[in-house]
Amino acid sequence: MKKILLNIVALSPSVSQSHNYVILLSEEDGGRKLPVVIGSFEAQSIAVALERMTPNRPLTHDLLKNVLDTFNAQVKEVIINNLLDGIFFSRLVCIKDGEIYEIDSRTSDAIALAVRAGCPIYTYEFILDAAGMSMEDTEEDDEEGFEMGEEVPETHTSLSTYSVEALNKLLQDVLAEEDYERAVQIRDEINRRKEGS
Repeated sequence: MKKILLNIVALSPSVSQSHNYVILLSEEDGGRKLPVVIGSFEAQSIAVALERMTPNRPLTHDLLKNVLDTFNAQVKEVIINNLLDGIFFSRLVCIKDGEIYEIDSRTSDAIALAVRAGCPIYTYEFILDAAGMSMEDTEEDDEEGFEMGEEVPETHTSLSTYSVEALNKLLQDVLAEEDYERAVQIRDEINRRKEGS
């Protein structure tokens, strides 16, 4: 089967499932998007990697990547290879000493590892046919908050009252507490200030 390359385009709270998030993947050579519902822990782990933040202690996905590196194995690619009863299934395709190994994985964990490994994420046509959305279907969703790093309005307002120095201190404090979601929001606010100056 032909593999279709996907890119991460957004990470947003799920409107339909509280305490969950949606990671939106878009096919590179086409207009379809694949929304995957993931848990808050995995969403936080993916956000930390996408924002290139360094936690004080390694998160579970950092640990797995470190273990693979230690044993000279690398994640070559991630394939979202099946969809059963609304649940996505994935495989990590790893290489060690020239040998290819395929490992079953939850899709959220596979994506979190792919972001850390810098490897491509693929799927198949039948999955996009079954669960993908066309660009027209998602235009309204894009307007409603499928933007990477988007903040809840009240959080943005409260952060806007801080000075840059206070934001930097707050960032260090929340990193020490391992509150990475809040850290991403603070970092975005600092970056907005830098771009505006």
